[in-house]
Amino acid sequence: MFTGIIESVGSVISVKDEGSNKQFWITSPLSAGFKPDQSIAHNGVCLTVETVKDNTHRVTAVQETLQKTNISEWKSGDYINLEQCLTLNSRLDGHIVQGHADTTAVCIEKEALNGSWKYRFRFPEKFAPLIIEKGSVCVNGISLTAFDVTSGSFAVAIIPYTYAHTNMQQVNKGDSVNIEFDMIGKYVVRGVELGNRLK
Repeated sequence: MFTGIIESVGSVISVKDEGSNKQFWITSPLSAGFKPDQSIAHNGVCLTVETVKDNTHRVTAVQETLQKTNISEWKSGDYINLEQCLTLNSRLDGHIVQGHADTTAVCIEKEALNGSWKYRFRFPEKFAPLIIEKGSVCVNGISLTAFDVTSGSFAVAIIPYTYAHTNMQQVNKGDSVNIEFDMIGKYVVRGVELGNRLK
């Protein structure tokens, strides 16, 4: 479980195909403190640390994860948002994030607003019931507030601190990002669907 508050940005230093999986070595200021079997959110995707060596750590993404996220596009030199899992005595500064990306979205607009940035992302319309105006959404692991929501897109505003301390500065028009919709909203939609079927 995560909060969507990014702790550090890492960099991919190598990518290796292993059957249907992909293995990544990532370097970051946090890596030396990781332990094998630890769950770390990488661009909002929960991956298990397999090995730690100096300031690097290794993770593997399986086929299911590669199909539903943008991890298959990662290459050496890419910057990755990192967050360690929530502890029971932590403040929930963002929102409840599972690290289970629902889909990817494509940046269709990036606008500098004299000190902040506005992004618009297009996502598959089948997910439209899971996002609301001023609701929480997780973009590349970052807890953000959606606005100007349509059936197939939404906008977010990025403050200077977030822009400087995450990989949003590398996200440009045409790039894909990982999206996790609000967990509570997903349970509400599921409950309504099941309720309607049982009537």
